[in-house]
Amino acid sequence: MATLETKLTEMLTVPVEALGFQLWGIEFVHAGRHSILRVFIDGESGINIEDCAEASRQVSAVLDVEDPISTEYTLEVSSPGVDRPLFTAAQYAAYIGEDAKVQLTMPVAGSRNLKGAITSIEGQMLTINVDGEDLIVALDNVRKGNVIAKF
Repeated sequence: MATLETKLTEMLTVPVEALGFQLWGIEFVHAGRHSILRVFIDGESGINIEDCAEASRQVSAVLDVEDPISTEYTLEVSSPGVDRPLFTAAQYAAYIGEDAKVQLTMPVAGSRNLKGAITSIEGQMLTINVDGEDLIVALDNVRKGNVIAKF
């Protein structure tokens, strides 16, 4: 069975791309009456507040028609930002050599929180170098991954 995020990605990719943006990823944070649906969009020249507003109107219209979420939620549309979340193997591959934080569902090497350089991605297996040791993690085990911004 597909996750809610997968269903929403399938549902929203075409409408977001029709606006000239890329659907970077989706997060649904369950918090009872204060749940949040975060839709991250990106564009070749970046994203500004008007882009977010335009995408929000489009996404909201699709969600109103399809009604995929039965509980109350707040819709947030934003740029992935400099500490961008990573959702797909292709996104991890684009950041090989960069530092990332990865939260896992099941521990690897005794930890659910890894921080290190992305060294490779093969299929659905991520290799991250943590303190000089290469750890291999299945992307299905990644709860959340983010690039660590360098300033």
